[in-house]
Amino acid sequence: MTYQKTLDYLFSKLPMYQRLGAAAYKANLDNTIAICSALKNPEKKLKCVHVAGTNGKGSSSHMLAAILQQAGYKTGLYTSPHLIDFRERIKINGKPIPQTEVVKFVEEYKDVFEKIEPSFFEWTVGLAFHYFVQQEVDIAIIEVGLGGRLDSTNVIKPECCLITNIGFDHVNLLGNTLLLIAAEKAGIIKPKTPVIISQTQLEVLAVFNDKARAEKAPILFADKQFKLISQTYKNNALTIELFNKEKKETQHYTLDLEGTYQTKNLQGVLSVIDILRNSGFIIEQNDIVNALSNVKKITGLMGRWQTLCTNPLIIADTGHNYDGIMEVLKNLERYSYKKLHFVIGVVNDKDVSAILKLLPKDATYYFCKASIPRALPEAELFELAKKNGLTGKKYPTVNDAINAAKKQYKKNDLIFVGGSTFTVADALM
Repeated sequence: MTYQKTLDYLFSKLPMYQRLGAAAYKANLDNTIAICSALKNPEKKLKCVHVAGTNGKGSSSHMLAAILQQAGYKTGLYTSPHLIDFRERIKINGKPIPQTEVVKFVEEYKDVFEKIEPSFFEWTVGLAFHYFVQQEVDIAIIEVGLGGRLDSTNVIKPECCLITNIGFDHVNLLGNTLLLIAAEKAGIIKPKTPVIISQTQLEVLAVFNDKARAEKAPILFADKQFKLISQTYKNNALTIELFNKEKKETQHYTLDLEGTYQTKNLQGVLSVIDILRNSGFIIEQNDIVNALSNVKKITGLMGRWQTLCTNPLIIADTGHNYDGIMEVLKNLERYSYKKLHFVIGVVNDKDVSAILKLLPKDATYYFCKASIPRALPEAELFELAKKNGLTGKKYPTVNDAINAAKKQYKKNDLIFVGGSTFTVADALM
């Protein structure tokens, strides 16, 4: 098979959460265990870090990968979903898995896997583990796809676990309270394995402490180890000054990831790096500083407060749930603009009304539908938005909406594109 035919096979034959939603979700690890067994258990041969959370796990995973790569380690990175190319999900030292490796893997294991009937995600997890072991990576950063306890990635035995934050997302699968969602995320905590929680949230504090105690796992809340002194945004970079309470020193970092929400992620990342140092990884402070200022260049990360164009000014961000949209609005406050043009598309399994209630009434909206089956039709989004006092027009595609915004754009305006990872993905294509 060619690479394109291989992708067509994966997308058409296997259930894919990215496209279908809950219908593709499997609430057990049976298939993943069977796949790993067929592959001679590559997950047992990996040194890795496991990353979960509602928001921030992708950015945190890329920051960790950048730091380890900068320190000279051959670093695997597994994330999801992809924005443009499937191969974004599986990288080593910032380079996507070659097309030939994807084709070879599918051809070799197609017959075996079809008997297992895996989901798209289960198949790709197997591919990632297999590829990382074959390429003899020194360490792999493994991002949870959805939840944690029953996520396909939750068969690894990591050096450390990181949980970013807990918010309302995928409530139809993970539960409709923060306690239930936190319990699913806490499912990645392993026996006697250090776990870092990036952000202390009082309402779910006991969930993590109880799970860590049950697993005899050392637990650290990163925002208790660091104190934020200052945070400034200038010249498309975020400069953060932290006081490290354990080392009793002030640390300065300049991030090329521009969203102010990265401050929360950074503290978790730095705490993980300390754990890895204690376990024998040699990571100098200069490696951390240099890596964090070049995360996008080192890892190829896209879609996190990304400037797509400067004239007209177009910014995109993948924030797609209540907390994510709150951060989007906080970041928009940094800009002085005459008019905000908001290109928005969402998926049909989110609490859309809760998101729409947050959005500014004085912006002009361009309601659109991303090119996946899960996307909410633009006409439905338009009607929901109208009920929440938002005004604008509807468009069948993301690009149609962006082009319409460009036509309405005047000097010193700002165009924002978001509401869904897949809306941003279409904007990037």
